Formats: sequence, structure tokens, C-alpha cells
Amino acid sequence: MNSLEKLENNSIYIIREAYSRFRNIALLWSIGKDSTTLLWLCRKAFFGKIPFPILHIDTSYKFQAIYDFRKKYAKDWNLQLIIEKNERALANGMNNSLGKFECCDSLKTQTLKRAVEKHHFKAIILGIRRDEHGIRAKERFFSTRNSDHRWDYGNQAPELWDLYQAHLEKDQHLRVHPLLGWREIDVWNYIQQEKIPVADLYFSKNGQRFRSIGCEPCCSPIPSKANSLAKIIAELKTTKIAERSGRSQDKEDSYNMQKLRSLGYM
Repeated sequence: MNSLEKLENNSIYIIREAYSRFRNIALLWSIGKDSTTLLWLCRKAFFGKIPFPILHIDTSYKFQAIYDFRKKYAKDWNLQLIIEKNERALANGMNNSLGKFECCDSLKTQTLKRAVEKHHFKAIILGIRRDEHGIRAKERFFSTRNSDHRWDYGNQAPELWDLYQAHLEKDQHLRVHPLLGWREIDVWNYIQQEKIPVADLYFSKNGQRFRSIGCEPCCSPIPSKANSLAKIIAELKTTKIAERSGRSQDKEDSYNMQKLRSLGYM
């Protein structure tokens, strides 16, 4: 097997392992490249029909291209799509001008926590990678969240010989990370190999493209001429720009991501 085949096999094993242990699970789909790749892997794991819901946490501030992509592929792939918003916070005017941490916590973290409780999910599958952000390097493939959805990153079970800790106490749930060992360039190579559709925001227009996508007010493009998959892959082999350099919540406070994730952020 080549490296992509090994990554694919390992991810599919983790996805099936999670589903075999917890039927009441969901896949968190941000519509970014990583979560769309994970969705693709879930489709392969279950021969084209994912047997659990796809959860989208909608801040209402996403790019229109993200909403268009969600609408098209939720239909094309026959997804059991669940969309959750923090309607009360939005009605009260929550937005990034009130603070990046406050906005992310309110519209993403708190919404995800309520969705887990509302739908009684025991496991959430997410497309995070260790190389994407320093705090995510501390994660496990199977990561427990307590009854308050908090992550105790200083007290995690070891994962040896593909043995994952899936024991849960009452009111706990798992975050499952099948892409944890992938790199950004692995994701793009796999997208190219599998011909996985992704939002066109990733491709250069007028000399700029988005390396990482999320809420429109908090994302900035990078200078780039990469307008195809092959050019994106070639660019990644030489770039010194950090993947999340265009995400303002990461720049504002070096501890924001750690604080958010310890509180239940994806």
C-alpha cells in the first residue's frame, strides 16, 4: 500500500469502529476540505450510504459558496443533514465585532454542545488534523468529553496498537478524529486522487485564494496563483505560510484555540 492507501484504510477503520460501538453518532461537516474529505471516507466506509446524520453548525456568517455547496451535495449524496444555529444569540446581535472568542464560543461551541444534548449523540466524528494547529496535536483518535463537554487535554488515555478508549460515563460523549494523522498535503493529494468536490474558495481568483475557510468576516485570502488541484499541491511543497494564517481567531490570541477546545469547540 502507498501512504494514501494506508491513511484511507486507517480512517475507515476508525469510522467503522466508532459506529460499531455507538450507533447514535453524527459527522460534523463544516463544508471545508477536511470535513468533506472525511464525509467522502464515511461514504466509502458504508458503501455510499452514510447510516448516521451529518451535522452542520451554522453561524449564519459563512460564505455563500459554502451554503451553495452544502445544498448541492446534501442532495446529491442523499445526506441526513441536520442544521443547528444559536438563534437566540443571533437575535441578540452576536457577531465577530463583539470579540472573536466570544463569537466562536457562542455561535459554534455552545451550538455544538446543545446539538449533542438535543439529539443525544454519544459520538461526534470530526475532520481535524494534528498538523493544522498546535492544540490539536494533543488530541487522541477517540477523545472523551465530560458531562459539561469539556476536554481534559492533560489527562488522556494512551492509544497503543490501535486500541481506542471508548468507555463512557453517564452524560459523557466522544469526539472521534479519523483524519488526525493526515497532513494538509495528504488531504489535497487524496482529493485529487478521488476527485472529491470542494468549495471553489480554495482555488485562486485574481491572485488570491483561501487556504482555510469558515465564517466570511474572519477569513482572509492568501496571495496565490494556485487555480487547480495540481497547483495547490505544488504550492504546499514550498510555502512557508501557515494554514490557518487567514483565520483571525487564531491570530488574536495564541491561547484562543486551546480555550475554545477545552470548552467543547470542534
